[in-house]
Amino acid sequence: MTDNTWLNRWDERYSSEEFAYGTEPNNYLREQLSKLQPGKILFPAEGEGRNAVFAATQGWQVSAFDISANGRNKALQLAEQLGNTIDYQVGELSTLNYQEQQFDAIALIYAHFPGDIKSSIHQMLNQYLRKGGFIIFEAFSKNHLEYIAKNEKVGGPKDIQSLFSIEEIKADFPDYDRIELEETEIELNEGLFHNGTGSVIRFVGQKLV
Repeated sequence: MTDNTWLNRWDERYSSEEFAYGTEPNNYLREQLSKLQPGKILFPAEGEGRNAVFAATQGWQVSAFDISANGRNKALQLAEQLGNTIDYQVGELSTLNYQEQQFDAIALIYAHFPGDIKSSIHQMLNQYLRKGGFIIFEAFSKNHLEYIAKNEKVGGPKDIQSLFSIEEIKADFPDYDRIELEETEIELNEGLFHNGTGSVIRFVGQKLV
């Protein structure tokens, strides 16, 4: 079950008129999508929709979900402004009706879940990706806590369990050709809440079985 504190946090963050992380897509996502043939893509924990809507403008058939209704409302507003449509559901993954091998790609962009459920969510998502499909992943690493200590404006969870390591990604997505898997330092300039130098895990994998 979703902790109400967690839900309230995101509903509050997405309640203002301004977009918390801006309306431009994440740079890594943009770069990786340009290498793939458009198909069906899923965006978990998609918030206000900047990445999902961008994918729709590139010809992808887009599905997305989040626990925040406020996030969904802003995502649909952004899609409408750009003349696109996305299928955006509100709820926890276990309650949504995605099908096995439904998607050609799944994009996890700063999809930070509570530490006690994040691996089980990854394993569920794995079922929804077809053989030969791609995971595109960028999120803060466990070492990112040192960066938050220097600059809170860079954003990201402050509990280490919600952050990621290369070992966790290998464990959660074992049956993949790991095209790229690295921990790296990047400069973020995404809306109000991702600004400054941070440490991230980046992963692109192609599902083998």
